[in-house]
Amino acid sequence: MKRLASSCFVVAALAGVTGMTMGIVMAASHDHSLAPAHAHLNLLGWVSMALYGLYYHTHPQVAARPIATAQVGLAVLSVVLLIPGIVIANLGGSEIPAVVGALLALISMVMFLAITMTGFLRDAGNA
Repeated sequence: MKRLASSCFVVAALAGVTGMTMGIVMAASHDHSLAPAHAHLNLLGWVSMALYGLYYHTHPQVAARPIATAQVGLAVLSVVLLIPGIVIANLGGSEIPAVVGALLALISMVMFLAITMTGFLRDAGNA
């Protein structure tokens, strides 16, 4: 399913542009207090989403499965909660959104592990 892979790349590009903009703003202002949010946005938003998109593009039969759509949806939700949650926590607010986002990111990655391991074992059985 090309739509799932394309969606991953769109989210990755949005996260990449946002993360780069954050980095430039922090550098220009000499205020790096939001560096943890910047780093997580680049890693989970840009890198992880791009890698998910690459995997699903190269494995369209896997991308067509409902669990793949659920995994990507959970990954996007985790970024949407985690990054603002880190900002809120760094500014002295509640850590709950960051904690929930982090747990969702972990669950999404465990789902991706299960998806990729299933495919690996299936391919190994057909070799």
